[in-house]
Amino acid sequence: MALAAHESPQWMSPGRAYLQGVRAVGTTVLTLVLFATYLGIGALAHDSRFSLGWVLLSTLLVWAGPAQIILISSLGSGATAVQAAIAVTLSAIRLFPMVVSVLPLIRAPTTKLRQLILPAHFIAVTLWVECFRLLPQVPRERRIPFVIGLGTGLVSVCLVANVIGYLLAANLPQLFGAAILLLTPLAFLLSTARNCREIADVVALGLGLLLFPVVAYFHTGVDVLISGVAAGTIAYGVHRWKARRA
Repeated sequence: MALAAHESPQWMSPGRAYLQGVRAVGTTVLTLVLFATYLGIGALAHDSRFSLGWVLLSTLLVWAGPAQIILISSLGSGATAVQAAIAVTLSAIRLFPMVVSVLPLIRAPTTKLRQLILPAHFIAVTLWVECFRLLPQVPRERRIPFVIGLGTGLVSVCLVANVIGYLLAANLPQLFGAAILLLTPLAFLLSTARNCREIADVVALGLGLLLFPVVAYFHTGVDVLISGVAAGTIAYGVHRWKARRA
């Protein structure tokens, strides 16, 4: 998607920048992936006997598909609220590096901390991917309203999908529900590969894919964490080595 030039009237006010962010939702294939994923989450909530209002509130407050699946599955299987909260928190830790990497892109020298709270809440994998793709085209002083517009647009799509999935749950085959939930990791993998620009990015992604089957063989329970940290550390070492030689 090509956004308006920095000097365009489209960026004259925060309101217009917000609308640009909302419009950007319709330009990425990840919106369709999210829609399909949240159809499945709505159906899962129905089958787990949660109310429609409950699943909509969880989408607004949790805003992370894997964490919501963990929340619904754990509570639906009889886990206590404390146990479910711990599981969701551990799942959400993976988003912390994304928040750390995106916030410097959207803040300006005059940005106040309170202005970053809502954008930080919206930062999940989809918004993280789209920020790196779109923010270079957005004037820095308009990036916060743009990200808020992008985030609210994505959440709105997911809320609609929740309602549809919840209402169609009685007729949604289990195999179809599992298949649409699989779309999310596949789409994120392809989007991450598309956004690889540095050699370190390619090394991290490639090594992560290669190491995961090896680590998974040992049934550690934290296979993704181990392979991700190992691949990322090696990629960082490659980046430092290349920087010294430059």
